[in-house]
Amino acid sequence: MMPRCAAVCRAIPRGPVLGLTETQGAVDRRPESVESKLGDVTSRTGRIALITVGVIALIVGGVFAGQGLNLIPGSFMTGSRMWLAVGLIVAIVGIILIVLGLRRPGHGRTSK
Repeated sequence: MMPRCAAVCRAIPRGPVLGLTETQGAVDRRPESVESKLGDVTSRTGRIALITVGVIALIVGGVFAGQGLNLIPGSFMTGSRMWLAVGLIVAIVGIILIVLGLRRPGHGRTSK
């Protein structure tokens, strides 16, 4: 009779079924680079993501700053200078993300 581990290991599909070759599987466990996980910000998708997150941050920062300046009433944040500061910081980060997303690749950089 075959040991239980060998029977289980043979039952696990390998190769084309999982989209792996013999050399990939459990043997090749190198960590992916951060760039491969996050994508390239010069790609169209990366730039759209930067612009989208930047616009959302700019809107949220504007609301926070408006509440901190007592321009938008009805919240515990209304009239608090702390929320004015937080709002300005978030809005500035949003502007930076929008500018980075709108910037075209320079001469030394190439787009994929």
